[in-house]
Amino acid sequence: MLKSVKTLDGFVIAATDGHLGRVKDIYFDDEQWTIRYFEVDTGGWLTGRRVLLSPISVTSIDWTHDTIHVSLTKQEVQNSPGIETAKPVSRQHETALFNYYGYPYYWTGPYIWGYTAFPMMAGQPPLEDPTLHTRDDPQQDGDPHLRSKDEVVGYDIEATDETVGHVEDLLFDDKNWSIPLIVVDTRKWWAGKHVLVSPKRIERVSWEEKSVMVNVTREQVESSPEYSAGVLPQEEEYEDVYWHMGRPMPVPEDRKDAGDGSRHGR
Repeated sequence: MLKSVKTLDGFVIAATDGHLGRVKDIYFDDEQWTIRYFEVDTGGWLTGRRVLLSPISVTSIDWTHDTIHVSLTKQEVQNSPGIETAKPVSRQHETALFNYYGYPYYWTGPYIWGYTAFPMMAGQPPLEDPTLHTRDDPQQDGDPHLRSKDEVVGYDIEATDETVGHVEDLLFDDKNWSIPLIVVDTRKWWAGKHVLVSPKRIERVSWEEKSVMVNVTREQVESSPEYSAGVLPQEEEYEDVYWHMGRPMPVPEDRKDAGDGSRHGR
C-alpha cells in the first residue's frame, strides 16, 4: 500500500525496551528511489543525539497510533555510529552503520535491497565474481545519492520545455519502501492541481539549483493523473501514471517470476 512520506514526520520509534524518539527526517536514494533511513531525534534520553535507523530494523508500523516498531534495544541504538545531520550520508558512514548492526549491504546485488526485494536480515551470499550483480557505486566518486526528504520537498520540477511545479510529497510502498510516485504541486504555474509523476522520468536532480529535471513536456505533466491529499492511489491506479508517461510500470521484484499478466507485459 502506498503512503505519504511526509506523514512519517513525528512518528514515535518504539524499541523492544521503550521509546527511542521521533522521526525527524527521511533519507532516500535518488537512484533507486527507495527510503533508506529514518533520522531519529532521540530527545532527552540520549542528550538530543540524532541517529539513523534502516527500514531493515522495522518489525511493524502502527498507522493508528503513529508508531514504528523496531527490533532494536535502546542500548544498541545508543552505541550506534552518529551522523552529521547537515551533510549528505557518505558510503563510509553507511558501511560503518551496516557493519555495526550486521545488516547486508543494500548497494550490492541485483535488487533494491541487495540480494532481496525487501528490507530484511537475509544473509548476503558470496559472489564468485565481485563485479557480477554488483551495481555501480557512485558514492565512490563522492556523490552519495542519499538525500533528505526535507531537502527535496519544494524543489522545482523542470519539464523539457519549462518549469511546471514543485515537489509536494513522495509516495512510498510500505512493503519494500520504494518510492514509485512523486506528488507535484502545479498551482504556482497555472490554475493548478496536484498531479502524479513517475521517478522513472527523472533525468537528474540538481541539488545546487534545487530542481528536478524530468524528460517529459509540460503538457504531459499537466495532464497526468490527479492526486488528492489523503486519497492514496492503489496499484492499479498508479499504474496509469507510468503508461501516461510512456513507460510500463516496473514489475515488483517479488512478482518477476510469477508471470504477471497485467499491462506490464505489453
